[in-house]
Amino acid sequence: MSVLVAAGEEEHVAFLDVGPSTLGNGVDDQTLVDAVGEPAGVEAVLEETVAVVEELTGHANEARPDRYGWFVADIAALFDLAVDLALRAGRLLVAEAAGRANDVGTKSSRTDMVTAVDRASEALIVGTIEKERPEDALLGEEGSRRDGTSGVRWIIDPLDGTTNYLYGFPVYAVSIGVEVDGEMEAGVVVHPSLGEAFTARRGTGAWCNGAPIAVSGKADLSTALIGTGFAYDPARRGEQARWLRQILPSVRDVRRAGAAAIDLCWVACGRLDGYYEAGLAPWDIAAGELIAREAGAQTSDFDGGPVHADAVIAATPAIASDLRRLVSEAVRL
Repeated sequence: MSVLVAAGEEEHVAFLDVGPSTLGNGVDDQTLVDAVGEPAGVEAVLEETVAVVEELTGHANEARPDRYGWFVADIAALFDLAVDLALRAGRLLVAEAAGRANDVGTKSSRTDMVTAVDRASEALIVGTIEKERPEDALLGEEGSRRDGTSGVRWIIDPLDGTTNYLYGFPVYAVSIGVEVDGEMEAGVVVHPSLGEAFTARRGTGAWCNGAPIAVSGKADLSTALIGTGFAYDPARRGEQARWLRQILPSVRDVRRAGAAAIDLCWVACGRLDGYYEAGLAPWDIAAGELIAREAGAQTSDFDGGPVHADAVIAATPAIASDLRRLVSEAVRL
């Protein structure tokens, strides 16, 4: 076990030192269960991690207003709660993987799916926040909306990568960002199928399972591995495919994992050298953009302005301007 130290000595959250679990080559039901659902695998890791977090932070499922301070923007406490909730929701995703195809609906298009597990994960997170911090604002992908009076807003993606989850493709995450007075202060992205928890607090660096992470340092765009994603709307997807035709010859290769929060975390830890995407939502990027930035990535929109959900670039600094120029030119063609 290693200890995550955020901002000097002011906060300690423990994670287990775990490597990626062994994943099968297929995407059928049994493969996913074998990969992420057995007691000796990821579920056990998440259960033990939750227990360690509870032991160190002194809270479990019950409301603890004395711990979190209902109406005070205590960043350390908000971070603790975000980590706890993301780990618990990740454990829920693993536990429900075998029945993941139950009660599937669609949202913005036939390819934009939502499951009962998405809703259950959001209910778990939101229900606890409503008890712990009733004056905070909420924005969740599956419909949770609430104005607040504390200056704190929770931005929640309870299951980023729903299509992957349904197909047994083991790239999906729980993402929780915590905004205070309009500034993203804490972010947590839990990737259950690899037993990884990416975390960051503004100004303190970024971490994965307690170990500090940093961007790759790649200096040559032509040998850079770039991540991207595609919208659900068919017309927008066709437009993004046109962009890709312009971008692909200028980089080493492109990966499309299907979960923006994970893409951003993979830039943060050097698995990707850069990432761009358009047509996202606030919950897709809230936590991941902070984690990438705290790991040393440069983040912007396609024109070099502040990141927003409809235009996101994150890259190791030496290639950031070249990638931004390449994407911007592709978009304008």
